[in-house]
This record gives sequence, C-alpha cells and structure tokens, in this order.
Amino acid sequence: MRNFIQEYMVSSQYFAPRGKERLMFLGEQISHRHLNYSDRLIGIVGDAGAGKSSLIKGMFPGLQLSNDDDIVNPRKIMQVRNSLLEVEDATTFHIDVRFQMAFTQMYEIVDYVHSILDRNRRAVIEHFNLLYPALGKNADILVGIGEEIIVTRPSLFGPRPESVYQIVHESLRYRKMSHSAEEVTTSLLHEFFDIKEEEYFFSDIRNGFVIKFYKKPDIDLERLSALIDERIAQDLEISYYDEDHIVLGGEIVSCDGPRFHVRNTSEIKNFSLVKRFVHDAATNTYCLVGLIDDNTRDLENRNTYYFLTRKSLDETSKNS
Repeated sequence: MRNFIQEYMVSSQYFAPRGKERLMFLGEQISHRHLNYSDRLIGIVGDAGAGKSSLIKGMFPGLQLSNDDDIVNPRKIMQVRNSLLEVEDATTFHIDVRFQMAFTQMYEIVDYVHSILDRNRRAVIEHFNLLYPALGKNADILVGIGEEIIVTRPSLFGPRPESVYQIVHESLRYRKMSHSAEEVTTSLLHEFFDIKEEEYFFSDIRNGFVIKFYKKPDIDLERLSALIDERIAQDLEISYYDEDHIVLGGEIVSCDGPRFHVRNTSEIKNFSLVKRFVHDAATNTYCLVGLIDDNTRDLENRNTYYFLTRKSLDETSKNS
C-alpha cells in the first residue's frame, strides 16, 4: 500500500506590513513555516505595488528576480527564450508573468515553466493567476498579498489562484489608505506635538494602523483627530521620493514603505481616530489607533469581526 502525506492546512493569514524590511522578515518566517523541500511551483498573486518582490526576497534570499524596478535588462526580457543550460546549477527560478507577457507568447512562458519543473528545479511565479489557465496546474504553495498575506496549499478542491487574487485585490486599497493616513498622522505628531520618531514604532490592525508609544504621550486626541481630518481634506498629493521617503503635499517625509500609498489624501475614505490610548500589556506600550471605518467599538475583538465578515476562499471560488 502506498503512503500519502495528508495536508490539513487550508490557509493561513498574516498582516501585510508596510515597510520593505518588515515584509522581507515576514517572508523569511513564511518560508520557514510553510515551505517544504519538495515544493517546486510557488505561485505569488497580488497587484503591482503590493510588495510581492520584497516578500519573495525574504522567502528566497539571494534569488535574482527577473524584473527590476530601476533598470530593464535585455537578458531578463528574453528570459523564457534563453537556454537553461547557462544556469544549470541554479535551483530556483523567478518569473514575472505580467512582465514576460509584454515580450513573449503565453505558450512560451508555459514551456519555460515546464522545462524548469522537468529539471526538478523550483519556479517562483509572480502573477500566477495569469499563468494558471494556460499551465493547467495549480501551485504547490500559493501566496497572495493585499492588506493581508494569505498562504494556502491548494488541493484538488482549490482554492484557485484567481480566487485568492480577488481577495487581496479588494483588500489592498485599505492597506494603502491606512498607510497614507498613518503618514499624515505622524507628520502632525512631529509638527504640532513635538513627538520624535524614536518615541514610537508601528504595528498593525485590520483596516487601519497602530502607533505604539513606549511612554504614554501627552496628546490632545480630539485636536489631533481634527487636524488629521483637516489635512486629509486638503487633497494633498502623495508620491514616491526614494526608498526611505515620500513627498506629502510638497514636503519630503521619511517612510519605510514609500511605494504603499494612495496618490492623494482625497482617496482616504471614512478615517476615524480612536480617542483613547489602548494599553498593550504584552509590550507595555500605549497604542494610538487609526481606522479606515467608523467602527471604533470593541477594539479588542476587531480582528475576529473582520475575519468573520470577509469573504472566505470558498465563497470567492464560487464566483471565479
């Protein structure tokens, strides 16, 4: 009788942090917790700017990505048409399907992926949902990134890549709104309340942000809330400046996730500031919480509430 390994994990969810270093660190943790040595086909899904590349770098340290935000390498453009003999010693290959589709036919990408798998190598595929219909094979591990990071090991019964993509595509806008509101808030803390960067650090919450203070600050939260609403209403443009800064309304401000923003503060909808500091006994810190909705009640159970109300993978699969 043959022995089979039975998989029991359907999916795991993590907050998608906004900083590059935090994303890479989480990618490393995901790799340790979920990746098996026998996994050959790794599917990554999510929109541009969600942080897929940083997550992949954390999951697979040293992997050379086939796309690059700064330069276009002709060798990368012709990646799927180049012979694998030149890189026969490589064990893992990265492919960005959306990038490759601009230069090659889908059947060529499919053949290239099959050639990698036939050599018993590992293929890490960005925008896997675009490749799946032609490839006809689901990933061994499927990772989606939006506001959350969903890690799932598809079985005979799914989930399909498009189902995971629909979830993270919808949720990414909350992550961008939250991060932009967070930057507005910290800039006001510096400007009006003389708060220094070394006095706090960042954490996460569903559809919002958390700023954790080592000591409870003396801040008028009613005034801060009014200042935030006023600043958001000014329709300030937000743009990337460099890997450590953004431009917020013409002012250069430090930011550890400069690519994860809305383009204008007018896109931040339904912002509300919790008018009290929430004490975190585990870290002995005081949390300033901002939310992209008006549900400021029952904060201690907020993650459960959104877990129960968000569409499940099964529900989304029915519509894909």
